[in-house]
Amino acid sequence: MAVEFPPLPQPPVDQRFGIIYADPPWDYKGQLQHAGPGSGDSGGAVRHYPTVKLDDLKRLDVAGIAAADSLLFMWATSPHLDQAIALGKTWGFAWATVAFVWDKQRVNPGFYTMSQCELCLVFKRGKIPMPRGARNVRQLVSEPRAEHSRKPIEVRRRIEAMFPEQRKIELFARDQAAPGWNVWGAEVAHPQTERTFWGAAGS
Repeated sequence: MAVEFPPLPQPPVDQRFGIIYADPPWDYKGQLQHAGPGSGDSGGAVRHYPTVKLDDLKRLDVAGIAAADSLLFMWATSPHLDQAIALGKTWGFAWATVAFVWDKQRVNPGFYTMSQCELCLVFKRGKIPMPRGARNVRQLVSEPRAEHSRKPIEVRRRIEAMFPEQRKIELFARDQAAPGWNVWGAEVAHPQTERTFWGAAGS
């Protein structure tokens, strides 16, 4: 059954977002996972929030909130890299590169190698938005992971450093809007809690 999403913001053309930051709730088909010896069953994504199939994510009109020149920063777990690239293209962006590599400082068992890192990809629509800020921001972020699925705030800070003046929105947000950001997601009203379903919020 398709997920019925609440509407995304509908900004006028001159107020669309130059920076879109997204952490999609990827569907693992109910697969569970373990965080390592002694840690017990982490439960997998499905026990923490409703996961969403790729076809349903594609139905979100992210292109409709993106400025003509804009960037999409998207988190993608390793098993979903192909889906993430397909999703970014469906949302109206061209694949660019890996923006950030998050070293979680702790390993998970894997089918091939021990999993320790997660990637934040970047896609481009039109040209890189101007003006630009810092040009020496590093790709590697080494911070311990927190509760399931929460991403390091440092990544958002580095995006701000690179693009300080662009309008920004975080999709599938887990906290209240940081200064200079809009947010869209259920947890914005209940920071530090697990997702149940997302609704629209922000400024």
